Amino acid sequence: MVNRHVVGAHYGLRDWLVQRVTAVIMLAYTVGVIAFILFANGASFEAWQALFACTWVKIVTTITIIALLWHAWVGVRDIWMDYIQHIGVKLTMHVLTLLWLLASLIYMVKVVWGVL
Repeated sequence: MVNRHVVGAHYGLRDWLVQRVTAVIMLAYTVGVIAFILFANGASFEAWQALFACTWVKIVTTITIIALLWHAWVGVRDIWMDYIQHIGVKLTMHVLTLLWLLASLIYMVKVVWGVL
């Protein structure tokens, strides 16, 4: 009998799908930003400020950053699951990763929405 300790494992279709969907969201956002840079006449600070003053751009940016954070969580969690054997260290790394991603989310709200 195999005595398997599982800390945060979510192997399977859901994680595979999350990685692909979040990657597509980030790709679409990147293409949009590149299109703005290429087609905006003199993408000045004022042009960027006007673009990010639009609520829909803030919403799309928020969705993209949440996708980025989720993508990072799945990827880094799998690294910890695959390469760290000691359960205490693995759990510590999971908690530290979650704290870092939560701090990044809070900072994103401050930057994108001007809150806090």
